[in-house]
Amino acid sequence: MRCSCEHLSVCVCVCVIGSSVTAVTATSQSRSAPLYLQKTPEDPALQCRMDLQDYFQRIGFSGPFEKPDLATLQLVHRLHVLSIPFENLSLHSGQQNSMELPLVFNKLVRQRRGGWCCESNLLFSWALGQMGYAHTMLGARVHQPQQQDFSAREGHLINRVDVAGRSYITDVSFGVSCQIWEPLELTSGKEQPQAAGMFRLKEDHATWVLEKTSRTPLVPNEAFATSSLVDRSRTRVIYCFTLEPRRPEDFHAAAQFYQTAPDSLFTNKSICSLQTPTGFRALIGWVYSEVTFGYQEEFDLMEMRNITDAEVQDVLREKFGMPPVHNLKLKSEKVCYSL
Repeated sequence: MRCSCEHLSVCVCVCVIGSSVTAVTATSQSRSAPLYLQKTPEDPALQCRMDLQDYFQRIGFSGPFEKPDLATLQLVHRLHVLSIPFENLSLHSGQQNSMELPLVFNKLVRQRRGGWCCESNLLFSWALGQMGYAHTMLGARVHQPQQQDFSAREGHLINRVDVAGRSYITDVSFGVSCQIWEPLELTSGKEQPQAAGMFRLKEDHATWVLEKTSRTPLVPNEAFATSSLVDRSRTRVIYCFTLEPRRPEDFHAAAQFYQTAPDSLFTNKSICSLQTPTGFRALIGWVYSEVTFGYQEEFDLMEMRNITDAEVQDVLREKFGMPPVHNLKLKSEKVCYSL
């Protein structure tokens, strides 16, 4: 479980309707705009055509797609988390993550990089709209175990999707063992089993809480038996949210914090994770992990080892399917974070 003082990066979704794009563009062109809003107008990536078929190819979706139904939503959600890593490596290679949708599309789809939630959930929200799904942007506050409370910042974007009279929560960018593979039905108290464990949503006075019951971790490498990366709690509270619709600008302040604050998780740790058909892979600082869900009935296998700087680019290519990340400097300060 994660436990930095304000855990996740903001997940900002830029609407593709006229007024929202105009508002963001006007702000981003201001000289005083914060770095996460700035863009280079002549950047060719901003002029690129975003093609839904290119996104489908990136995640390995071959259809058929005839209507925005639940089965297709489940499949596209699953393929997204199995194909696009959750990572913040741009922040550790002298760059900033962008909120400009064409730049996000270019990075995650054409360059085959990963991203954090302001990028990956932005891309997924765009795809939902292109596919004809009725969806609403929501903001979540991530749970902080050390404080036994939720973050003060509503900095994690999720989407509510309505299909055939029922509502579902989608989130393709939380990473590691708390990543849902398929949308969760928005029904209070319902047990919803997925590969990572048993998820459930609970509603109390219009606030919804996502929690997960996990299996026991099995760590064969004794050097990591007591690692802070290993979370041995069985039930984890992940985040809370309301059903109040949010707009992209509601996340701007949090985006600035997570990219620049000295006590932000993401400025203190380099993170890359990708779900696999049997579990997930993660590179946290110099610790590379491969996790197998349900290796034994009540256990998840966690194979962990340290890597060297010389191995980093090979690991990113071979284990995460990523191109080289130039000028990358891994980082792992003492900010609490777990798999």
